[in-house]
Amino acid sequence: MIRMMSATVERWPVAGAFVISRGAKTHVDVVVCTVEDGTHVGRGEGTPIYYEGESAQSCVAALQAHAGPLDRAALLTNMPRGAARNALDCALWDLEAKRAGAPVWQLAGLAQPMPLPTAFTISLGDPDRMEADARMAAARGFVLLKCKLTGEGDRDRIAAVRRGAPAVRLIVDANESWHDRDIAQETADLASLGVEMVEQPVIHGQEARLAGVRTSLPLCADESCHTRADLERLGDFDAVNIKLDKAGGLTEALALAHEARERGFRLMVGCMLGTSLGIAPAALVAEGADWIDLDGALLLAKDRSDGLVMQDGLLHPATLWGTGQ
Repeated sequence: MIRMMSATVERWPVAGAFVISRGAKTHVDVVVCTVEDGTHVGRGEGTPIYYEGESAQSCVAALQAHAGPLDRAALLTNMPRGAARNALDCALWDLEAKRAGAPVWQLAGLAQPMPLPTAFTISLGDPDRMEADARMAAARGFVLLKCKLTGEGDRDRIAAVRRGAPAVRLIVDANESWHDRDIAQETADLASLGVEMVEQPVIHGQEARLAGVRTSLPLCADESCHTRADLERLGDFDAVNIKLDKAGGLTEALALAHEARERGFRLMVGCMLGTSLGIAPAALVAEGADWIDLDGALLLAKDRSDGLVMQDGLLHPATLWGTGQ
């Protein structure tokens, strides 16, 4: 009999500050769920989707109130998507791996995880600050940078980033801030600077704003895409960003990745701020994705032991989750 042992909140400081168009964060609160069967213990972590009103405390309350079966398939219908379901789903995967004595990737029928070339996020700031941050990231070995934008002065920011890191690949995240901008012109300006993709230019729920807009760069849905149920209305996007907290767990994320590919979408796999306990499951979805953005633990002042390691520009798999041991 599987039972939930605990659901707790942990606070992890950010290295400096993480700044996007909606504000700055100096720490992240995550919810950690632990399940057991009397012999084995499984853990999972979720980061609340704050722009949807979630908090770590509300996620803990949702986990404590969950009365349905502790079964991954049942969670898809018995528990709403979000960070609470993600933490529980990933804890159940970890427990299943330990009971089977086999890693999660093997149980899920996936290829063995390999080191991944993750993006590194350049927080929103003035051009000089973003140029300096880009230069430091490139010096650390990152070959793909994701720049946070705000709709005002974005071309100047990206020109500065390009000066700081002339050889890296660049993608940008508007975080819904282009809703009143000329999107065609914005993408043309950024394409001239070597940007290769724009994430979430419009406010979620206002995807019709993109109808008929001809852009110079592919557009990726982030806040607009949570689960498979969203794909039908995202025809004006070229790609979708899969995050476990949005999908509500690894189970739905894997299904979303499969269906999105079947429908012709390109894939990005991203994450919220969080530790390697939350990022490690996402790395399983990221194999073969067009863009990988799993730097959430790298942006913290410290991480858990046995977490993800950045070496030679590649993110190496963590050993703290899903190994079956």
